[in-house]
Amino acid sequence: MTRSVLPFCAIDFGTSNSAIALSAADGRMALVELEPGQHTMPTAVFYGVEGLAAHEGRLMRSMKSILGSTLAEQSTEVGAGHAVRYLDVVASYLRHLKDMAERQASAPIERAVLGRPVYFVDGDSARDAQAQAALEAAARSVGLQALSFQYEPIAAALDYEQRAEREELVLVADIGGGTSDFSLVRVGPQRRGRLERKDDILANHGVHVAGTDFDRHVELASILPLCGYRGLGPARAGQTPREVPSRVYFDLATWHLINTVYTAPRVAELRRMRDFYGDPAHYRRLMTVVDEHLGHALIGQAEAAKIAVAEGGETRIDLGRIEAGLHAGLDEAQAVQALDADLQRIVDAADETLRAAGVQAADVAALYFTGGSTGFRPLTDRIAARLPAARAVHGDRNASVAQGLGVHAQRLFG
Repeated sequence: MTRSVLPFCAIDFGTSNSAIALSAADGRMALVELEPGQHTMPTAVFYGVEGLAAHEGRLMRSMKSILGSTLAEQSTEVGAGHAVRYLDVVASYLRHLKDMAERQASAPIERAVLGRPVYFVDGDSARDAQAQAALEAAARSVGLQALSFQYEPIAAALDYEQRAEREELVLVADIGGGTSDFSLVRVGPQRRGRLERKDDILANHGVHVAGTDFDRHVELASILPLCGYRGLGPARAGQTPREVPSRVYFDLATWHLINTVYTAPRVAELRRMRDFYGDPAHYRRLMTVVDEHLGHALIGQAEAAKIAVAEGGETRIDLGRIEAGLHAGLDEAQAVQALDADLQRIVDAADETLRAAGVQAADVAALYFTGGSTGFRPLTDRIAARLPAARAVHGDRNASVAQGLGVHAQRLFG
């Protein structure tokens, strides 16, 4: 087989979900089936450890969030004294995606386009470059040698352009698990065949606020107060009760910090804090979460509650694993209140994209939503309200970026 016919791929390595598009013999790009009937899969790795029960080990999620941070080169324990470097976790996930594509292609893959957010890290160009370099190193370590990067919202614009019937300005809103990215792009049937599109990209902007931040705030607002978050200490004569320390709750609500709560020094510290709590039930529930290692389960329940509210308006969160009969409630109004600051930062990022381009909202013909977090209607409604003349179009929330990266890969390698 000569190099000219070797397959190539496009990888959307997302914070919450990932996908990969593969070149086919007929010249088209197609999404790879990663799970039965599914072209996307959670960005998660489970490390089982010999000597532990089958269900014990370490679940790693949101690995993309560590890119550009000091954690990338650090190691984390996965159980029974075994440790793995965070960047090696990223590489192992990329290897799995590549293996799935190679099985479908029945050939090795060395060429790839990788998506990246507009900013891995807000306001720090050096760390942002470090993040891309780390992702590139991980990709090369699994055999992807010819690499090109493309902004994820630009990829989404390329996906939208496949259906565009006339030239127009489109504001792409790619709001996923880790970042909220915007690109203002000129698209049209006469432009879609071009490889070089710099003149069509009027502006890019983004913020490191998205779905995993929503999950954190939902958990802090609805679940962790039952375990003492923002609770008060015991009443003492002549003293105003103090709020209990909050660090443990923020760590329990942050995916890559949850396991730090389970270390022996942290547990010992928490056991000495019983007298800090005015409500013994709060302390008892917190220690159940810690002793039973329920942190990942709780943030998963917060994510499920967010999705349920987006789909149906309200939900009931069963917390029976903490205490029999314990539950929390969440409705749309409570979710919006908990997420208000994050939602506004995202809307402000959309406004900044237009300002950077020198374009008025009335000149934007279409607003293209993609990314898992665009399923939260109060968010998309806020953004759409800033562009009332634009036609709101919802793409495939989990696959539009991968499809657009495939378009770019086809033009680059095909």
